[in-house]
Amino acid sequence: MNIIVFIIAVIMCGITAPVIQKIFLKYKKYDPINFRSSHNVIATRTGGIASFCVIFIISSFFYVNKIEVYDYSLLVPLSTMFIIGVYDDFYNADFKLKFFLQIIVAKILIDQGLVIDNFYGLFGLEEIPRILSQLFTIFVFLIVVNSINFIDGVDGLAITEVIKILVIYIIILGYDSALTFLAIITIGSLMPLYYFNYRKVNKIFLGDGGSLFLGTLISIYTFYFLNSNYEFNYLVNKPLTSIIILLYPLLDLLRVFIIRISNKKSPFKPDKNHLHHLLIERKIKHWKIGIIIPLGFFLISIFLMLIMNNL
Repeated sequence: MNIIVFIIAVIMCGITAPVIQKIFLKYKKYDPINFRSSHNVIATRTGGIASFCVIFIISSFFYVNKIEVYDYSLLVPLSTMFIIGVYDDFYNADFKLKFFLQIIVAKILIDQGLVIDNFYGLFGLEEIPRILSQLFTIFVFLIVVNSINFIDGVDGLAITEVIKILVIYIIILGYDSALTFLAIITIGSLMPLYYFNYRKVNKIFLGDGGSLFLGTLISIYTFYFLNSNYEFNYLVNKPLTSIIILLYPLLDLLRVFIIRISNKKSPFKPDKNHLHHLLIERKIKHWKIGIIIPLGFFLISIFLMLIMNNL
């Protein structure tokens, strides 16, 4: 069934994405071109809308037919972050407002049982108190969601990174995991966006609506993996494993924040100091950047995992 649903998701997104874009083009809702833009043609921030619609429609079909393929309550935080992102795409929401709403979404996930409550020996810590675990979970949620949002600046890069992370979690958590079905739908809904990302005219980008809900999805998998209810049968420490899986977006976020703060600027003020910007300056094509960065960090991650297994 997973393969069939994957194919359906691909076809649905392939149909939905251009339809939604036509509506946006009709009302002249374009992605503005500014000093940070990596494109010089008409584009819309509708890829995330198409992807989310596919996930929501397929999930609704199974829900109506009383087939529980995953916990449908997860659609609440995913939908909330999606709406926040779409609003930001249109009105450039203040980062304080976005942070406040992201904290609320993080608390929703915590109340659903997705909380980091154990460090598994990292820094000499095991199980941590309830209040501290909730505060730390909220902090990690803010980091993960915004790190995914930060890397969405080059054609195909964020899509590839998200797919890579989801595939790794499918392998680690197991094909029969309760969250595997959701990952398969998501990956299927993202695949057609490569074509719309890379085409010469009328490009379709993820937009904040896409990057924020996908960042929330990545957070859900991370929290599920780190929760003490999930048994990890490998020798590598679970928190370290999750950091290695998210290595690229986390390092890029940390690097940019350090540069901005050292330049006495707000860490949330957009600039061109991301890793993908450095490669663009070297005249490397976008599709190559979309391969080089995810593949490079994937190889680094494997190397680090092997080293830790031998320690």
